[in-house]
Amino acid sequence: MTERIRQPALQPPPIRPAEPRADDPSSFLKAHYQHVWETRMHDLPFVNANLQVDAIGFMRHEGDWIGVVITPWFLNLLLISGGGKLWGDIPAGERRYLALPCGALQFIADDDPDIGPYQYCPLIAPVSNLPDMSAARQAAVDAMKSVFTPLAEPPVVDEINTEKPPVTRRGFFRRLAGKRP
Repeated sequence: MTERIRQPALQPPPIRPAEPRADDPSSFLKAHYQHVWETRMHDLPFVNANLQVDAIGFMRHEGDWIGVVITPWFLNLLLISGGGKLWGDIPAGERRYLALPCGALQFIADDDPDIGPYQYCPLIAPVSNLPDMSAARQAAVDAMKSVFTPLAEPPVVDEINTEKPPVTRRGFFRRLAGKRP
C-alpha cells in the first residue's frame, strides 16, 4: 500500500500590521528610495537617469497619508498608515479599491523591511517617457490634484421637460422617411 504524503494547505501570506505614522512620511520615503536607487537600481537598463527620487504632496486624508513618490523607475501614489479610516491591513500582493474624492482607485499592498507595510497605485511605469525631473514633478502634482478633485455630479434632469409628446401616425412615417415631423 502506498502512503500518501500530506501537503500542507496553502496559507495566505502573513499580514504584518502597519504601525501608524504620526509625522509626514515624505523625508523618510525620499531617504529610503534614494538608498535603493544608489545601492540596487542605479545600473538597471529600464531606469530614467534624468530623474531623481522625490516625495511630492504627502497629506493626511481621512487620517492616513497619501502622496506621490517619484523614482527613476516609477511614479506611484502611496498610501501610508496614519491610523485613519483608509488603511486596511492586507497581505502583500493583494489589491483593494479605495474610495477617494476622484472615485475608486486600486491599490496594491506591499511590505518593505525598511518602510513597513504600504499600499501603492501605479501612476507611471516605466518612466522612460518623462524627459526630466520638472515633468515628473508636474505629473505628481497633477496626479494629486486629480485624486482630490471630486467627480462632477451628473446634471439633474428636469422631469417635467423629459416627457416626449406622443408620436402621431403621420409623424412616425415622416421620421421613417427621414423628414422632420
